[in-house]
This record gives sequence, C-alpha cells and structure tokens, in this order.
Amino acid sequence: MKSILAVSLSVFIFTIGFSNIAFGQGVQTAGGVDVDGTWYLGEGLKVGDYFEYSLCEIDLNDCAPIKLKMWIKGEIQNESESLWDAKVVVIDGNKIIKGSMGLGKTAPEPVLFDDELFDYAIGFKSSLSWLSAFATANQGDRIHGPQKFSDAAWGKIGAIGGAQLIPKRVETITTPAGTADTVVVGWYSGNNNEIWILDDFPFPVKALTYAWVTTGVAPIMYEYSLLDYKENIVDDPFLDTESTILKEQLLDCPTEFHNYVSGRASTNTNTMLIQYNYSPEFPIEGCNIDWKINFMSKYNEVEFIDQVHYDIWVVDDEGNRLRSYAKDIGRADLFNGFGQVHLLLPIEENAGIVHYAIFIHGTGSENKIPDATLGGFTIIDIEIGENPLIDRLNDEATSSSEIPPWIKQNASWWADGTIDDDSFIQGIQFLIKEGIMKIPPTTDSGGDDNSKNIPPWIKQNASWWADGQIDDSNFILGIQFLIENGIMKL
Repeated sequence: MKSILAVSLSVFIFTIGFSNIAFGQGVQTAGGVDVDGTWYLGEGLKVGDYFEYSLCEIDLNDCAPIKLKMWIKGEIQNESESLWDAKVVVIDGNKIIKGSMGLGKTAPEPVLFDDELFDYAIGFKSSLSWLSAFATANQGDRIHGPQKFSDAAWGKIGAIGGAQLIPKRVETITTPAGTADTVVVGWYSGNNNEIWILDDFPFPVKALTYAWVTTGVAPIMYEYSLLDYKENIVDDPFLDTESTILKEQLLDCPTEFHNYVSGRASTNTNTMLIQYNYSPEFPIEGCNIDWKINFMSKYNEVEFIDQVHYDIWVVDDEGNRLRSYAKDIGRADLFNGFGQVHLLLPIEENAGIVHYAIFIHGTGSENKIPDATLGGFTIIDIEIGENPLIDRLNDEATSSSEIPPWIKQNASWWADGTIDDDSFIQGIQFLIKEGIMKIPPTTDSGGDDNSKNIPPWIKQNASWWADGQIDDSNFILGIQFLIENGIMKL
C-alpha cells in the first residue's frame, strides 16, 4: 500500500498489467493474470505485524460491522504444533473485547482462542481467513499450496455449485490503510464475489462476497477492509486496553442460555408464520433475552421466508410502540437473508408483563424499500422479573438533569487527554459531595486518590458518555464499579 509501503512494507508492485482474458458480467470459468509469482494466506506474516480491519460476517450480528485489531506477539506451542500468538481487540458497538488467538502456521486461521472471542474467531475464520481453503503455505500440497497469479483457476467452490475461484484482474485500490496494486480473485454466483490480495501480504486487503441463494437478492456473506498495518511493533499496543465491564456483569445476569420457551404465531395479517424461542424462561430486569426466531411460510411450516426486513418492538397495552430495537442500535430496520434470526435483546423495561412485538416491515433486497405484502406483526407477552441490583444501582444513579454540563465537558477533555486524571477525579468528587453520585455503603471514601489505577475502559466510557452514546446511569455504573472495588479512592 503506497502510504504503508513508504514507511514499513516492501512488497512486489504489479507492473505487468492485465492478461488478455475478458471479464464480463456473466459466469467466468477461466482466469489468470499476467503476473509472476504465487500467493497464500499468511504469506509474509511475522512477529511484530499489526493489523486493523473493519469486518462484517453474516452469522455475526447479521453482518453489522465490527473493528478487529490484531498484533502478532510471537509464537506459542499447542502440543506438537507451533502457532502464531495473536493478541486481539474487537470493538463491537459499545463493547470492547480483548483476548488472544493461536493462529496456524500453515494457514493463519484461529486454532485456539479465548472463550469471549468465540463468535469473533468463527467470523474471522469464515471471512478474513476463508482463502485458506485454497491457498496455504504447504509447499508440498499441489492442490491447496501456494497459488500462481497466472493460473486459470485456484479450485472449485462446492458450496455454490462448483463455481471456479479465479484470478480475475489487477486493480489499484485505496483503503483507509493506503493505496495498493492488488490482484482480484473471485467467483460468480449470481453476484460478483471478489477478494483483493497483495503479493507478500498475509491477509487479503479487501473483500465483498454474497451468500448463495436460489431465489431473491443475495445478502452479503462477508465484507472487510484493511484500516491500518504496521510492522515491527515490539511493545504491546493493547497494554492499556481493557475489556469493557458490561452492565450484565454488574447486574449478575446470565450469560449462558438454556430451557428455551417456544411458541409459534401468525402475524396479524395472516401472511407469515413466526416460530420463536427465548431464554431464560424467567428473564430479569437489566439483563438480556436470547431470541431465536424463524420466519416461515403460512402454507408450509418447513419453508423459510428469506430477505426479511423486521424489527422487535416493545409496545404498550394499546399496541403503541414504546421502543424499537433497530433504532436502539442505529438502524432503520433489521435484515435477515435466510429467515432464521438469533440475537440478544437487552431488557430495558421494568419488571412486569412486557409486550414484545415481532414486526415485519416486508421482504426484498437489503438496500431497497421492502415489499410490504408479507408485512405484519405478532405480539409475545413475557413476564420480566425484578432484579434487586437494579433498585440499588438506580438509587445510586441519577438523571441527566442533575449532572452539570461542565462535568460532561471534563469527561470529554479527559478522554482525549486534554486534562489529567486528577482533574477528572475532582469532577467525580463534586458529584459525590453534592449527592448526585452516592458512594456504595461498603466503600471507604477516605484515603488518597489512586487515579493511576483507573482502567482505560473507563476513559472510553467517558468519551462515549460525553458524545451521548451511553446514558448517565451506565457511565455512573462504571465509576461506581471502580469505587466498590477500591480502584478509585476518594
């Protein structure tokens, strides 16, 4: 990448040009570009490499994008196998997840990973390292070893009816990491699926692929783009990064779900059958409900309806919308390409009977106005139990009107380094002194400030709070966590 190449990356720049093969919009069965050399996943990977990607994968939040940061610290041993020791940070919405992965040497795909990285490791394997199915470092493997740019095809993709994965063209592209002369490999499955690779660079630079469907418009299977790359990073770039303390942990919420409650119901328009399962059986305030929802044909209970635009609402007794989950996460609606949904819905309502409406806007392409022919809704009543921790934390929290504006300004300045920890703590001391933030009874409020031990995630929370991305109570919960655990002494 030119901006990368100038400072840290010595790679082969393609200067030979295109082959004589024409690339149309139809099915292409033979490819190859007029470029010498080979490529495989992991080519050139070494200790000290640092990557940042923006990535989405269809089974990971229905392709809502995450940011993946990865640093190759060194090597680790897994029985007789040597793996790359990759330190990883994932930013998923307002969550920060920090952990480790062990990546294979023949192909750098996740072999070992921390439990909290499970979903992201699976998404990594299905997207960023997907080409390991065709091109690995195994020089002795004539089928799955390093692949030539000039070859007509790199193999068949059985999942989409034997389409050929082929080198298609040379293309200069620009990503946030810089500009690069790449080779595009891809296949045709009703859509052009393309992956941009760079000689002697271990992972693809960019990708846009689509799911294989027999009818309707195919949803994106995975999409990613390189945001940053550095070499020879010796010091841990994530040393000051800590995983976000989730509200669920503070409220002692379940994180594993069993004993699902199941049901089925037609929409009010009788145009679709909705099968649903939720867990836990007795949800509690402030925690999550794990939903599994299937959109089915009313004529055939085993036929899924795909390309569904939907939402989950909370409605009042008269059916008026009180809350939209799609709007909560900044989207106009939710979209699912296959008719099968699995998501965690935060409970923001008080204990009692809550009316959840599974609302169908319609069907059709993800980026177009849906056809409302199959639109409608069904309402599911769930009794939410009381969480005693909610009352205690709410008593100690406050409404936004009680917090002076200068406190939020201080938080913003502290988050970007304009003011130091002591100045920030003075603002927190003001909140406590004025009774806006109440110290938990078990906390000793005496002693000297201990600001040097404040975890970095608190600073991230402060930035989100100042920008309005999290509310006052969530920000205060983080501060109270520090006080309760003796990290901050006031």
